[in-house]
Amino acid sequence: MTLSDEQLERYARHLILKGVGVRGQKRLLAAKVLIIGAGGLGSPVALYLAAAGVGTIGIVDDDVVDVSNLQRQVIHDDDRVGMPKTESAKLSINRLNPDVKVNVHRTLFTADNAADIIAGYDLVVDATDNFAAKFLINDACVLAGKPFIHGGVVRFAGQLMTYVPGEGPCYRCIFREMPAAGEVPTCREAGVLGAAVGVIGSLQAVEAVKMITGAGDLLTARMLTVDLLTMNIRTVPLPGHEPDCPVCGDHPTITTLEPDNYIQPACAV
Repeated sequence: MTLSDEQLERYARHLILKGVGVRGQKRLLAAKVLIIGAGGLGSPVALYLAAAGVGTIGIVDDDVVDVSNLQRQVIHDDDRVGMPKTESAKLSINRLNPDVKVNVHRTLFTADNAADIIAGYDLVVDATDNFAAKFLINDACVLAGKPFIHGGVVRFAGQLMTYVPGEGPCYRCIFREMPAAGEVPTCREAGVLGAAVGVIGSLQAVEAVKMITGAGDLLTARMLTVDLLTMNIRTVPLPGHEPDCPVCGDHPTITTLEPDNYIQPACAV
């Protein structure tokens, strides 16, 4: 692949960046990233990956833009209220970088379609806000041997970790089962600071760029936690791969995606 004159100019700051350079930029241009959720987390992920020159971005979401989304979902705007979020995201991505190919998946991410949707991508970004979706993303990616980047936010706090097959624990190794209904408040119930999802989503985009280019150290076997009220940012070591994990363990009991195990719809923050 030879970079065009326009690409040399557009990505000039990457090309002189140790850890990216021409080789890394070519990897970005060839990469295919799936973002599940076109909301608060998905917005900065999609925009920064598009700006970085990721060649193909897939967006999964079945919702439409609502005025209440605009406090945090910066990929959308007031003129697009009522538009499918996937279409709105595609417009913003291509307005920023018209060379990016955007695949629109206007659907819920479910146990029935998960394997087919992720099959065409190199890595997956979890930009959802409910536990059923997060466990489904984890299980689908583990079974398919796909890396993914987890992110979650509520109120003023967030967390993220990266799963790479064969390196460190998966999400289910750490959080074995979904919490009972009502045990953990959702963003709808507890609220969320718009800028907080911007911080975590931007960090997810950084992890994706690092994974694609090979720069730096990924958050494998580590979880980054952020408390924006106190500005306390920590990297917490995680236990290694759990031999008894039901999906990635030595004797897995989850070998297929059963719809009854993921009863909440997958929606964006």
